Amino acid sequence: MLSLGILISGRGSNMESILKAIKKQKIPINPAVVISNNPDAVGLKIAQKMGVKTEVIESRGFPGSRWDYDKKIIQVLSRHGVTEKNGLVCLAGFMRIISPEFIRKYKNRMLNIHPAMLPSFPGLHAQRQAVEYGAKYSGCTVHFVDEGVDTGPIILQAVVKVKDDDTEETLSKKILAKEHKIYPQAVKLFAEGKIRISGRKTIIKSQGR
Repeated sequence: MLSLGILISGRGSNMESILKAIKKQKIPINPAVVISNNPDAVGLKIAQKMGVKTEVIESRGFPGSRWDYDKKIIQVLSRHGVTEKNGLVCLAGFMRIISPEFIRKYKNRMLNIHPAMLPSFPGLHAQRQAVEYGAKYSGCTVHFVDEGVDTGPIILQAVVKVKDDDTEETLSKKILAKEHKIYPQAVKLFAEGKIRISGRKTIIKSQGR
């Protein structure tokens, strides 16, 4: 069975939705460890209550390079069985830029969720970007992590209508509800071996294939 490592920095609401889905939907993956760069992250207590092991690798004041820090993350992941051969890493509100070396080590085994319909509105404050741009629709995207900014192959997307009176806050709330649905779905597809990458595209196998 695959082993899952989830990286968080705050409450970890997407982490919680994934962990609940693993138990409820019997997703064939072992939630091995939740790692936070923030010792005060509320998500650590949530994970512990759900019976998942947690570890903190504090990033504030860390003396080394980004890769030096990420090597410590990799050590913890490996110790819990989340390896580049038998693991999946999910970023769930992890407020750090991942080093290229970390990404290459877990190539096609690291997922992220972004609060926009990529390739539109990559980077920070995607919901604000959508409102200010006057977009009529936005949403969220689960994608593989590559060395660009929100540029990895897209797995799943969900659409949200942007109303004329929407603010960054109201749109964020609507998008977050969709995130909580499609992130667990993407983990399930990965765990069941139903995702194949072909160039920039992901091919999702249907039940009958």
